[in-house]
Order: sequence, then C-alpha cells, then structure tokens
Amino acid sequence: MNECGAVLRARGLCKEHGQGQALVRAVDEVDLDVPAGQTLAVTGPSGCGKSTLLHLLGGLERPTRGEAWLAGRRIDSVSERALARLRRRSVGFVFQAFHLVEELSAAENVELPALLAGRSPRAARRRAAALLEQMGLAGRARHLPWQLSGGQRQRVAIARALVNEPLVLLADEPTGNLDTTATREVLRLFEDLRSAGQTLVIVTHDERVAATADRIVSMRDGTFVDDTRLAGGTGFGGGTGFAGGTGFVGGTGRLDGLIELGD
Repeated sequence: MNECGAVLRARGLCKEHGQGQALVRAVDEVDLDVPAGQTLAVTGPSGCGKSTLLHLLGGLERPTRGEAWLAGRRIDSVSERALARLRRRSVGFVFQAFHLVEELSAAENVELPALLAGRSPRAARRRAAALLEQMGLAGRARHLPWQLSGGQRQRVAIARALVNEPLVLLADEPTGNLDTTATREVLRLFEDLRSAGQTLVIVTHDERVAATADRIVSMRDGTFVDDTRLAGGTGFGGGTGFAGGTGFVGGTGRLDGLIELGD
C-alpha cells in the first residue's frame, strides 16, 4: 500500500487516440486516490471516458502518459507478463456483457481464474462453491450460461471476479443489460461487498447503482467535474445524504482479456 493508503492511485493520467486534428483525449490529466474499502461510482454521459479510465486503473489499457498505481506499485510501466500476473491476483473485473465462457458451467467459469492463478483444482472448486452459495446460485452451479437468466449470469461473473480475493473489484456498467429485478439483486450483492470492506469502483449510468457508493465522481470530456462524498455511504435502498464540498486530488480540477492465459 502506498503512503496515502490508496489501493488505486492515478496522477496526470491521460489516454489519447488519433493525432493532429483528429486527436481525442479519452482521459485527460486525471488525478485520483481510492482508499481501501471505499466504493466509488464513476458517472457521466456516454463517451466521457468512464470505461477508459476503468481500463487504465485495472491495467487493461496503458496510458499515453501519467501514472497508475495499484497497492503501492506503479503498473503503467511494468512488463506485459508482470501486468497479467498483477491483474489475475489483485483485480477483479465485471462487465456489462458478462463475458462468461459459454462452453463452461457456472462453477467452471468461477474456478477458471483461480486455476490460472495457480490454485489447486480442489481449492478452486471449494472457493467457487462458496461464492456461488453466497450469490444464491448453488443450485445453478452445473448450468451453462445459456441456461441462466441475465441476473444469474451477472452474479456468476461477480463470483468469478471475486474468486482470487482481489484487492479491488472494477465493474463497468454491471447492470446495463439487466431488468429491474436482476438489478436489485446485483445492488444487494454490491452492498454486501461494500459492508464487508471490499474496494469497489463502479462505472454506471444508473443512479440506483451510484447511490450505493461512498463517493461519486462525475466525468465529462475525459476529466472529473464533480467529486461528492456521501455521508457515511447511503447503502442500498437508503436515503442519499451528501457530505457537502467537493475535493479534487491536488486541487487540479481534473480529478486481455478478462481471463489471462499463462504468464
């Protein structure tokens, strides 16, 4: 962990596409600290850079310039092999489209990252079974993804993201493909994780998802335009109490795959 106790840290983080007049800054000089145990929601209109920021923080993309840190280790300049190992062991990813392996059962999907990280088959099976039980899916462990509802598939994806006990869970529009009932199920899971002290960063358009966070940052045109801390965290179904005042880090005003095969 770094000196400020942040699990995730960004300094001057920038991601550019194109060049000349076609240059687009998807993420523009972002500074950010995410302390251990915090649930951070990143909101903003489509195309504002939310997902790109999440990918940079999780090491799925490399920045054009700037620094990204995970648990006190700078990740933007390490080798691809080292970055892959770090992702497997320290970061859990949840995506809107689930990205389950269609040929594998729910249990096998959850087990796979643990096996790739070096756990024994027995330990991976035990961990997967415990997580699926936690997700309310013990009776669906042997089902293939096409036999599951959207909400069940997303819960399998969340279990898979947690199987290696990551330092941080990064979720990109996790309720975007879900109906209201399934969304409520996922929100309850996130609230349980938040209560257990799991560090979460959630990119979302959904105000219901954002309301479960301890802190909400809003993005526009690649930069942070607002940073709101909720009083004590609102939790699922709770009222929203804003702590008041916004604080951008340093006062700047700016605030492969899912499963790695081998080293």
